[in-house]
Amino acid sequence: MLDLNGKSILITGGTGSFGKAFTKIVLERWPHIKRLVIYSRDEQKQFQMAMDYPESKYPMIRFFIGDVRDGDRLKRALKNVEYVIHAAAMKHVPIAEYNPMECIKTNIMGAENIIDASLEGSIQKVVALSTDKAAAPINLYGATKLASDKLFVAANNIRGANPIKFSVVRYGNVMGSNGSVIPFFLNKRKERVLPITDTAMTRFNITLTEGVEMVLHALESAWGGELFVPKIPSYKITDVAEAIGPDCEHRVVGIRPGEKIHEEMITSSDSFSTYDLGKYYTILPQNLSFKIGDFIDQFNAKKVPEGFRYNSGENTEWVSVEELRKLIKEHVDPTFTI
Repeated sequence: MLDLNGKSILITGGTGSFGKAFTKIVLERWPHIKRLVIYSRDEQKQFQMAMDYPESKYPMIRFFIGDVRDGDRLKRALKNVEYVIHAAAMKHVPIAEYNPMECIKTNIMGAENIIDASLEGSIQKVVALSTDKAAAPINLYGATKLASDKLFVAANNIRGANPIKFSVVRYGNVMGSNGSVIPFFLNKRKERVLPITDTAMTRFNITLTEGVEMVLHALESAWGGELFVPKIPSYKITDVAEAIGPDCEHRVVGIRPGEKIHEEMITSSDSFSTYDLGKYYTILPQNLSFKIGDFIDQFNAKKVPEGFRYNSGENTEWVSVEELRKLIKEHVDPTFTI
């Protein structure tokens, strides 16, 4: 049973949507956490978040300005930290395509800096956040996150006698996160036109809370090298448009460069090392640092069939228009009405 009371945690990109949700849940669940370090490079976001967590009431929270590109700064920030959540990334697909080296420096070199700093410190576990775009990537962002995933998985091979464990969690667009389709449509409906890239498009649906729970699961259960994938429902982009703006024009504008019709999280090539854990799937590394039989016994893991794949278009669970409206009101905009 995971117990973070008395522990120290650092989260990179801690002022983002995930970081805020993670902070809220951790403080509610473990009020006696020793230290929670919010590491990010945006001073304005840190200032705004600090207003919500004044030091007089939350002395365990530390706001640490820094960039994952800066290895020395990371080493200082990670001093006496036990758990690391790596959520910082350059995520916008078109911006990454236009500024490729900036994306590489943050997503790949930043990942390597996290690994190096963690190996030198007193870290017990590192959980890195990935994306569906890292599965069979067709854009630079996805390619850099695939490289990042490989780095974190392979880090378990170079830890030597260090008991540290590195793992990865992968999921798609988070409902209501910055830049995602639902807040975009909510804003666009004021113009009475909702731009739809392709009527066949589907996406997985996960809430911020579910994303946080998945990271906590990895913190508690990871043996080192696993890539965790959640079992979550899908929605059709046309159903999102119907849920938000049934009276709006639904204008097809065409798919953007680097965008997929369906989100992929497990490819058929991954099936040879993928196991069903019940609530999650896990893709195991090629070079295991543990005995597979022990792993299967511990988690009652079941090998998926060869050729298995997991994408939003072939999912068996779907979110309806009415369910989308309820979720939007609960997780995105409490004032939402049709």
